[in-house]
Amino acid sequence: MPSKLTAQSRTTEVNTTADSLLLAYQKQSWEIDTYMVTIFTGLQTKSNELRTAIKCSKAESNLDKKDIVRDEKVKALNYLILGSVHHPDSEVKAAALNLKAVFAKYGLKMIHESYTIESSLIESLLEDLSAPGLQAAIALVSGCAELIAGLQTDQSDFKTAHFAWEEEKAQNGLTQCSSAIKKEVVSIINNKIVLHLKAMQQVNKELYGELAQTVAQIINDANLAVKRRKKKEETAPEAAI
Repeated sequence: MPSKLTAQSRTTEVNTTADSLLLAYQKQSWEIDTYMVTIFTGLQTKSNELRTAIKCSKAESNLDKKDIVRDEKVKALNYLILGSVHHPDSEVKAAALNLKAVFAKYGLKMIHESYTIESSLIESLLEDLSAPGLQAAIALVSGCAELIAGLQTDQSDFKTAHFAWEEEKAQNGLTQCSSAIKKEVVSIINNKIVLHLKAMQQVNKELYGELAQTVAQIINDANLAVKRRKKKEETAPEAAI
C-alpha cells in the first residue's frame, strides 16, 4: 500500500513526484471514479502552480545574487574613498574629501534599503559622480574610476534581473511562494491520493491495484532519495557545510 510522502522533501522533489503520479494516473481512464478525477485534477493544477513558483524563485534567487554584487561594489567604493582621505599626498586627500562629501549624501546605509529604493539611490549617486567637476578628483583617487564603472555595470545587471523577476510574477499572477504551494501539493498526495487508494484497493484490487502499486513505488523512491540526501548531509565534513 502507498505510504505518505515525507514533508522533508524539497520543493523540486515534490514537483517531480507530483508529475510522476500524474503520469501514472493518466495511463487509464478514471471516469468511473469522479472523486479520483477531482483529486488528480487538483494535483495537476497545484503542480503547475508549483512549477511556475519554482521558476519565480530562481528569478528571485538570481536577483538576490545581483543585489549582493552591487552591495559589495558600493562598500568597496565607500572604503576606497575613506582610505584615500588619509592619503599622504595632499592633492589625493583633497580629491577624496570631495568624493566623500558626495557619497555622504547617500551613505552606506543605502544597501539596507528595499531593492527599488536602493536602485534609485545608486543611480542618483552615479549621476552625481558623473558631474564634470568631479572627474579630476575621480582620476586622482586610484581605482575610483574603475569601481564607479563597475558599480554602473552591476546596477544595470540588477535592473535587468529585477525586471525579469517582476515580469515573471506578473505574467503568472502568483500570490503564494513555492514553499506554501509545496505544502498544498504534499497534502493532496498524502491526505487525498494515498488515503483514497488505500481504501479503494481494499474494495476493488483489480481496478486500483496497479495504480496503488505504482504510486507506492513513486513515493517510496522519493522518500528514499530524501533519506540518502539527509544522510549525506549529516556525514559531510564540517568544512563543507
